Amino acid sequence: MKHPMNVDEVLAQDFRTLPELIRLHAGQRPGHVALSQDGRSLNYRALDELADRIAASLQRDGVKPRQAIAICAGTSIEYAAVFMGVLRAGAAVAPLAPSSTAASIATMVADAGATLFFVDETVAKALQPVRDRIAAKWIALDDSTAGKSLREWLVAEGTVPATVTAEPDAPFNLIYSSGTTGTPKGIVQSNLMRWRQWQRAHAYDYKADSITIVSTPLYSNTTLVSFLPTLAVGASVVLMAKFDAAGFLDLAQKHRATTAMLVPVQYSRIMALPDFERYDLSSFRAKFCTSAPFAANLKADILKRWPGRLIEYYGMTEGGGTCVLEASQYPHKVHTVGTPAPGHDIRLIDDQGSELPPGSTGEIVGHSEGIMTGYHNQPAKTAEAQWYDPTGKRFIRTGDVGRFDEDGFLILMDRKKDMIISGGFNVYPSDLEAVLRGHADVSEAAVVGVPSERWGETPVAFVVAKRKDPQLPTTLLEWTNSQLGKTQRLAAVELVDSLPRSAIGKVLKRELRESYSQRAMALP
Repeated sequence: MKHPMNVDEVLAQDFRTLPELIRLHAGQRPGHVALSQDGRSLNYRALDELADRIAASLQRDGVKPRQAIAICAGTSIEYAAVFMGVLRAGAAVAPLAPSSTAASIATMVADAGATLFFVDETVAKALQPVRDRIAAKWIALDDSTAGKSLREWLVAEGTVPATVTAEPDAPFNLIYSSGTTGTPKGIVQSNLMRWRQWQRAHAYDYKADSITIVSTPLYSNTTLVSFLPTLAVGASVVLMAKFDAAGFLDLAQKHRATTAMLVPVQYSRIMALPDFERYDLSSFRAKFCTSAPFAANLKADILKRWPGRLIEYYGMTEGGGTCVLEASQYPHKVHTVGTPAPGHDIRLIDDQGSELPPGSTGEIVGHSEGIMTGYHNQPAKTAEAQWYDPTGKRFIRTGDVGRFDEDGFLILMDRKKDMIISGGFNVYPSDLEAVLRGHADVSEAAVVGVPSERWGETPVAFVVAKRKDPQLPTTLLEWTNSQLGKTQRLAAVELVDSLPRSAIGKVLKRELRESYSQRAMALP
């Protein structure tokens, strides 16, 4: 790199890499905090030096550019540093979800072809039943007995790795996603795809003096779209290993946070705190949300009570186009997920794969420069996920159903697989859930389709109630059905203590369907 004056000049170039940006910040702002967690911190000089040692250690162990290195652990400074070191070695990061089953994790490590596997003690204990299936060398991020200690594994301080020139099309990361069901699929994202994201960082208020709180897991793309731009511009990341609403607000106030990416359930818990108003959140410039349906009334409440922009992203890890809702700018559009981002092409298709005209409801497909290379080792799954327009332009199928309003804002209806076909009519669970959430006694609600001899499928609601009352299911059933069309009416309402969710807040509707079906089969 030819000594650019500042990070903006670097980001204006056609392509560079995150390790180059870290090196730039280490030279220009060595003492500026890059990562902090629970009273510990790492400045840019220290992060740059540690990334060098990690990269050199990987090279010593035979890791080549374009290979994948697996990480499965809780959020930590060491995790983040290893992520940077892997990139400096020209390899790709395969961050795995600790919440996955042991068998799935073993499958993902093997599929990634990882020869090194970074873990912590908690994950190592969970993986004991499948340890002999994971051939990779285990390294303990927390210096536990989970594997070779990170400190012992590292080469000596001051060791510099061999220089690697990362190619734009080389894999940056391999993110495993099965949505909430199915066999894990490794989504390959390129260096260039990530570079394009960082070039837009300033438009979303990521600046050199930003302080971003990261409270979602580092394996998730939801986290990476906030975590990585913060480091790219030389700002500070505050890591939160385990989210709780009051703890988040304490950190935000203490560090004078400017930026955060949160999922809807986190926003819901934060805004429900009775003492929310006592926290000073005036430092916030922008707050982001993605990953799950974001209720319009919750967005409106955040706009009213939490300073700074509120920006919702709608898209997929596969990168097939993104919609952006600047809720602060369009408060009358909070029932939508916004309009296509610049350069992103979002369209609707029918069940036969034909493009639909304006005003129609159909499956959402998208194209962008951030589109995935494909699913790792799964050409058939890659082909399934793609749709081509008559000109040969490649799109990714989202599996979501939606429609555009008269102003070009996308209204998200539901996951296609969650749509209920009852008596030949399409029933969208989100419509029913919105009605249920309007009841004073309902905290959360999820609606799924269950088998019905009479209708084929019929909707059943699972509700987290604000009070205990054995008559409440009957009351809610009658109240909700009185506001629904005949084809939409609920067959039953069940009270639950909590809705099953993934680590980033998606309701696991498959679990609700399965538990209901099992109970129904057990009945005499």
